Parts: sequence; C-alpha cells; structure tokens
Amino acid sequence: MLRASNNGFSTMADQRHSIRVTVNGTAYARQVSARMLLSDFIRHELQLSGTHVGCEHGVCGACTVLYDGVPARSCLMFAVQGDGHELTTVEGIALDDNRLHPLQQALHETHGLQCGYCTAGILITMKAFLDENPAPSELEIREALSGNLCRCTGYQHIVDGVKLAAARMNGRQDAVSRD
Repeated sequence: MLRASNNGFSTMADQRHSIRVTVNGTAYARQVSARMLLSDFIRHELQLSGTHVGCEHGVCGACTVLYDGVPARSCLMFAVQGDGHELTTVEGIALDDNRLHPLQQALHETHGLQCGYCTAGILITMKAFLDENPAPSELEIREALSGNLCRCTGYQHIVDGVKLAAARMNGRQDAVSRD
C-alpha cells in the first residue's frame, strides 16, 4: 500500500515503530520498520547471532526463541510483535558466564552438536520441553524434537544428550541408555 508523503510516496514498510522488549533479561527500546522480522531484529539490531535463519518458513526450527517462555519461530514473527514481551535466545540459557545450562553441557558430552546451525533452535525447544516434562521417555523426546531439522547428527546423539540432561536436572547422574 502506498501513502502520500512530503517527498512523494512511501510504503508501510518505511514506517518506524517504537518497541520495548526484554531479551535474555535485558530491556531494549528500539525503532524498527513495520516489516522487520523478529529473527532479523535479534540478529542485526541486538547483535545476538545465535538465533539462525534456515528456511524462513518456520519449518526447520533454527530460529526458535522463547517468547514469554513458549517456543516460537522468530522468522515468522515481526519485531513489533515482540513489543512488551520477554524473549530468551540461546545466548540467555547458560546458568552464568562460566557454567553452561545442563542441556548445553549434555549435548556437548554426547556429541549432539556437529555443524551447529540447528543447535540454538534445538536447545531452546528442548529447554522448554524439559521445563514442562522433566522425565521424558525417548519417544517423547523424539516427538518434541520433530519440529527441528538437523542434517548432520542423525538425532540419536541429540536424544542421548536430552536424556542425560533430564537425568542430571532431576539430580541423577545416570549414564545414557537407550530405551
């Protein structure tokens, strides 16, 4: 849609909107274009490059972030939709600067990481999953993981890592065993 302006025409995409969003516990206020994707806002405006954009259709899961605690595909959302909300990216899940989240540590130990492109989305998805289901079966893990594409690992090492993380988060130091 074109609108008349002082110097000719402008599109709705040219319009800027003020947003306030909390990302990984830090509050931000920015001016964004109406059509800027949330994934682009996170990567380019906030310089948080862990959120990846793989398919730009919401299919691969690489762009997954927590939106008010719920996994969401940031490539399918506009930055303006983040106004007033809390986001968590992969950069925000570590326990502190010196300690990884148990899920990050377990995936490292079980070789659940290879090229790393899908890793951020998988970590975010599985963190939310384990928060809701702290003692999942392998089948439940695989079902929760089904919305994230990985072309490198074959998934077994990722599943093993999620199982190990669940055991550790529940106070057990169980070795990974296949169901």
